[in-house]
Amino acid sequence: MALDSHNNVFGRTLNPINTKLTAGGSSGGEGALMAIKGSVLGVGTDVGGSIRVPAYAGGVYGLKGSWERIPYAGQEGGAKGGEAKLGIAASAGPLARSVRDIDLFYRAVSAQRPWEKDPDVVPAIWETLPTIPTDRPLRIGILRRDGVTETHPPIQTILTEVRTALSKTGVQAVEMDISPLLSQCQSLANSLFNIFGGNHMFDILEATSEPLSPWLTNRLKRKPELSLDKVRELQHRRTELQQKFLSVWRDAQGQEIDAFVCPVAPHPVPEVDRWNGVSWTSAFVLLDYAAGVVPIRQFQESDLQGEFQGKPIGGWDARARELWDQGNVDRKVYLGSPLGVQVVCPRLAERKLVDVMGIIDSGIKFATTGEKSAKL
Repeated sequence: MALDSHNNVFGRTLNPINTKLTAGGSSGGEGALMAIKGSVLGVGTDVGGSIRVPAYAGGVYGLKGSWERIPYAGQEGGAKGGEAKLGIAASAGPLARSVRDIDLFYRAVSAQRPWEKDPDVVPAIWETLPTIPTDRPLRIGILRRDGVTETHPPIQTILTEVRTALSKTGVQAVEMDISPLLSQCQSLANSLFNIFGGNHMFDILEATSEPLSPWLTNRLKRKPELSLDKVRELQHRRTELQQKFLSVWRDAQGQEIDAFVCPVAPHPVPEVDRWNGVSWTSAFVLLDYAAGVVPIRQFQESDLQGEFQGKPIGGWDARARELWDQGNVDRKVYLGSPLGVQVVCPRLAERKLVDVMGIIDSGIKFATTGEKSAKL
């Protein structure tokens, strides 16, 4: 449940790029290991951003698929069995140093026919899954606002750089605003994360007097369990929102959108324990979409410029802006840190997502260095 990584046995996971910055969480150990080239491939779990946040913080690649794609049976998360079927299910997925390795992970898992061992996994051989169209140009929507937090200036810059690079490869990049729908996701996701009030987990912790990790200390408390009727109502709202989101996969002219490019977070990688909102990542868990992270480049001196216009749009935005307010943070701490984007495809479209991530990765590398990425 944390966006930083710390435990009471081993201590805190450090970001090897800059130890003042968070390694992300909750799979921050895996992200840091990949960032320091300590492993060739990692596996994380994501219920609100816990694969994508560490991938962003470590400047590596990560992919959270729909929860029915990768086997998850046997995981221990401090909850009673069956809770995920009533709230929001987590997804397992890879963290890697290339898109090609992410593709390899999915091919390898698929070849083991995991649906024969985990009843939640959808039967499907990776090579048979739909991929990008061959009869028309790829169309990618650029999302800059989610209606919860305003995007910081350097993140806006990165989105523009990606759009420009894609346009040079023949991809149709379309600016889109679906914030009226996205703005409804975080509060609903937050309600579904904790329908049992965390009481079983607190019982386990209190049995040994184990304290919460620092990031959770002021964020997680015991709460009453929700009634069955309240859970039903939340799941009904989720289904209604998923239905409304089906319309976002076409642009204003009615043409199909293959994927979205959007922020992983509205801000650069923050200092330890300062990551706050998860509106950009939790939304796609709520919707059960496939979502991955592609690193773009490092934070540069030129990225220090730019200010917000207007007042915060809400409490989440006010706290996020503190990470850019020079009265609350020295922006130079971000120098050299990774900047990346999130890429999103519809539910169970992981193979298409991997191919889109590869095109974005190749486009960015060619635009900045003339380097061509390895083909999948």
